[in-house]
Amino acid sequence: MSQTYPRNHLLNALPPDEYDRLSQDLEFVTMSLGQVLYEPNQAIEYAYFPITAVISHFNLMESGQSVETSSIGNEGMVGLSLVLGTDRISMRATVQISGSALRISADSLQLKLQQIPTLQSLLLRYVQTFMSQIAQDLTCTQLHSSQARCCYLLLLLHDRVGDPILPLTQSLLAQMIGIRRDRVSEIIAALAQAELIEHQRGRIKILKRSGLRNAACECYQIWRSRFDQKRP
Repeated sequence: MSQTYPRNHLLNALPPDEYDRLSQDLEFVTMSLGQVLYEPNQAIEYAYFPITAVISHFNLMESGQSVETSSIGNEGMVGLSLVLGTDRISMRATVQISGSALRISADSLQLKLQQIPTLQSLLLRYVQTFMSQIAQDLTCTQLHSSQARCCYLLLLLHDRVGDPILPLTQSLLAQMIGIRRDRVSEIIAALAQAELIEHQRGRIKILKRSGLRNAACECYQIWRSRFDQKRP
């Protein structure tokens, strides 16, 4: 594969020579909306380093209902169980925003973790940061308004996708924020009236990032400060 550095910030944090060693086992893939990467308690075949794709974990209930517990974009990795010594996860991993990623087989990753000490250290630090982010998002859900959380998510997705035009339906946005679809409609209308975004069926275009940052809760800046530390 090309030795050009990917836009995955976690991989970018590796020293160039160690990234070159890892890149021999990385494969560029394109992911489609709704694609399931893992099912609960099934063996993980690949770890993924998103570039423009966004992947979410869902906790499934016996009733058939599901709750999104976390999402990962170009700041991180999907398949962290492999770093912790197991090849299974109790949740489903699904592509929420279609796009690209780099993947590596579970066996190859386990071998590279032994061969490249910096990689193991980097991914273990990411595990800690990822767990902290889950706790932060839970706090955000309890303390902050749905509109502030929506602005936070739009900024987050802009950072991850790298494009001001986001392929988002109101139903998907409601699912990711954890609120009713009719409430999302109200928020989108308010943000569009303030000329912060432009909304069309199946997409949202960010017009004024500065305005969204002012309207977002403090969690966006906390997220940026955590993951910016991982960037070169």
